[in-house]
Amino acid sequence: MDQIDVKLLELLQNDSRMTISELSNQLALSRPSISERLQRLQEQGVIEEFTARISLPAVGREILLIILVSHVKVSLDEFERFVQAEEDIIECHRVTGEVSYFLKAAVSNMNGMRLLIDRLLSYGQINTSTVLTSPVPYRKILPTEES
Repeated sequence: MDQIDVKLLELLQNDSRMTISELSNQLALSRPSISERLQRLQEQGVIEEFTARISLPAVGREILLIILVSHVKVSLDEFERFVQAEEDIIECHRVTGEVSYFLKAAVSNMNGMRLLIDRLLSYGQINTSTVLTSPVPYRKILPTEES
């Protein structure tokens, strides 16, 4: 990956809707060259997908939760199938240490939070925190110099 690829990744993370022509102008490369670079970055798995970031409050999910799950009472496969099917859970990470999973969930109100916690209780010990603010809600990622 060269400096042009890094700049391309930066531009796309700033605005993933930039057209090939706009990218071409910004990077002073031909449109076919930009298309080839994009294709290569996708094939290498550097660019996983193009997506939209959605405002949770704008879609009625006013409460953001971080849920720690420890002492899982069922098989890990069963628990992971449950969280994959649970639409209120927007991220799930299996981790090392005392806690087995970190979940990020978004619910519409306190009743939604209560219902989600109730659904989780049979799977293990649950510790829930409500997010007050997010000083770093999203960070653009660029390759490290060792990459």
